Amino acid sequence: RLLCQRASLRFEFIHQHRGQFSIKALCRCMSVSPSGYYDWRSRPVSKRAQKDEVLKAKIKKSHEASHRNYGTRRIKDDLADQDEQISRRRIGRLMKEEGLSCKTKRKFKATTDSKHNKPVAENLLNRQFSWSQPDQAYVGDITYIPTHEGWLYLAVFIDLCSRAVVGWSMSHRMTASLVTDALQMAIKSRKP
Repeated sequence: RLLCQRASLRFEFIHQHRGQFSIKALCRCMSVSPSGYYDWRSRPVSKRAQKDEVLKAKIKKSHEASHRNYGTRRIKDDLADQDEQISRRRIGRLMKEEGLSCKTKRKFKATTDSKHNKPVAENLLNRQFSWSQPDQAYVGDITYIPTHEGWLYLAVFIDLCSRAVVGWSMSHRMTASLVTDALQMAIKSRKP
């Protein structure tokens, strides 16, 4: 990925790692000439690069003050309040160089379908959640857990007397078998 960057970034990489490897080997790996590197090193820092460093500090300060919520648009407005006229594209480039990114809010995704034609079970507990004998009443719930591979659904049954988990089941899909597997585990393990 570094090889796709402009030459000045590759020269900076070479400069940072010059103590670990020879300049010649680094230049060969970065597809630049050693003379180009030495020429870059002897050049004075451009006014634009100096301004970029000042802007990076201001961008970082604005970004941290917003608790990493501000993106290029709001940072541009924040800098405009400080009499800094800078394009969003330049702010984006400088943020990328500094490794700054804003938090994004995920779009809400409905995970349950309440408009179904399946029968709804009768409420047998009638809000009576305290039981003196174990294995007389179980309650269950399904929760979903975000993973790198998508949602993981977890169905759990709890004994209302002991509050112990008596059965559970996991699946990548929320199906009826997810619940029945958890209930069967509870019945097999506790034999109510």
